[in-house]
Amino acid sequence: MLKTTPNKYASYFTEPSSAMHRQYLALRKFFSEGRTAEQVAEETGYSVGTVYAMVRDFKKTIDKPGDDPFFKENRTGRKPIDHPDGVKEIVVNLRKKYLSVPDIQVALDAQDIHLPIYSIEKIIIDAGFARLPRRDKLSRNEALSAAAPKLEAQIAARLDPVDDSFSSHLAGLLCMLPYIVHYGIDKLIEQSNYPQTKDISRISSILSFVALKLCDVKRYSADDMWCMDRGMGLFAGLTVLPKAAWFSSYSSAVTRDMNISFLKSLHSNWISHGLLSDTVNMDFTSIPYWGDDDHLENNWSGKRGKALPSMQAVLAQDPESGLLCYGDTTVRHENEPDVVLEFLDFHHSDTTKDVQLKYLVFDSRFTVYQNLNKINAKGIKFITIRRRSKALLERINGIENWKKVRIMKPDGKGRTVTVYEETGTIKGYDGEIRHVYIKPEFRKL
Repeated sequence: MLKTTPNKYASYFTEPSSAMHRQYLALRKFFSEGRTAEQVAEETGYSVGTVYAMVRDFKKTIDKPGDDPFFKENRTGRKPIDHPDGVKEIVVNLRKKYLSVPDIQVALDAQDIHLPIYSIEKIIIDAGFARLPRRDKLSRNEALSAAAPKLEAQIAARLDPVDDSFSSHLAGLLCMLPYIVHYGIDKLIEQSNYPQTKDISRISSILSFVALKLCDVKRYSADDMWCMDRGMGLFAGLTVLPKAAWFSSYSSAVTRDMNISFLKSLHSNWISHGLLSDTVNMDFTSIPYWGDDDHLENNWSGKRGKALPSMQAVLAQDPESGLLCYGDTTVRHENEPDVVLEFLDFHHSDTTKDVQLKYLVFDSRFTVYQNLNKINAKGIKFITIRRRSKALLERINGIENWKKVRIMKPDGKGRTVTVYEETGTIKGYDGEIRHVYIKPEFRKL
């Protein structure tokens, strides 16, 4: 229970310390307690004329809505911002075109108008706009395209080190820069023979492609609002990223020899940092082609469940680090079986540091059985899936001595499977091959 001395604080209300406080008590006596002007003057020390003047001024002030002569409202939160002339109208017009708050911020940045997110949201709320409904990507792109003709993006140029501030909703990719510097990838790009121009350097050119990849921009020619985002430009050391046409022109100037030379340097770099193990996973992937000129071969796309015109690419991945240590997009049907041999030539061409490749993992249609002899002759073991055939299924159905095996995972968990192991021969391969059959187990419902 709070205990206080009686009338300890009463002097605050009876002995005013400021002129404003004294006036307040005098007017309180006149209006609230019903004293006359003469009585108020006698008790407070004012003259009678002064009391009448205070009463007159108080009535004029109090009759104005929102004005209080003595008490001011203490507003919490951020102080109201004075927006430059015309900014509110620009924000409202962009909102009328169904642009979201982050898109409006990017559009304002392109016009050298810098507003925080909360200021844009307040302008929109004060203007009476409701939240935008949930839209798919196509609808959002249409809204951006409708506003884009009135927005002029900056020209991509070398970014000079000057004090500046801007906003970006794709600035998260800047977190990748410390890794690029730590592993010396920037130096490898500078030492490569990739093309460059007077305005856009070699490293800025390559990092522009990396920026689009990191931000998951798949069809950059259909949606080019990213070229107005200065955060993406900063990642590449430019004011903004180049326009879509530049990417097509640059890609045409890059040759396979340039890519192979850079991949070898990158491969040596991964080895020097201890990021490559003795095992490599290899597989094909198709890159769809959406143009009208159907000049590419049809390749199977597992993602779409059908064959379509595409570029057939091969990727080699280290299973421990997840790094892609090799790639080739010039694979055609006639040279698919020999891709694994081309990779081995690439791997063995690195003489900077000896890393012994011991295992290759690929599926059943990655190469032919005859090439397995060549892989074996190089001292490399392989793990693959046999092509299913009628004879193979009959052999599996005739097995009786299955056994249970517990397979442990790195996290300590495991799984029990039913397996059978034997050695045998296959047509086209010299010597015996170890076969491991795994029987699928169905859970009882």
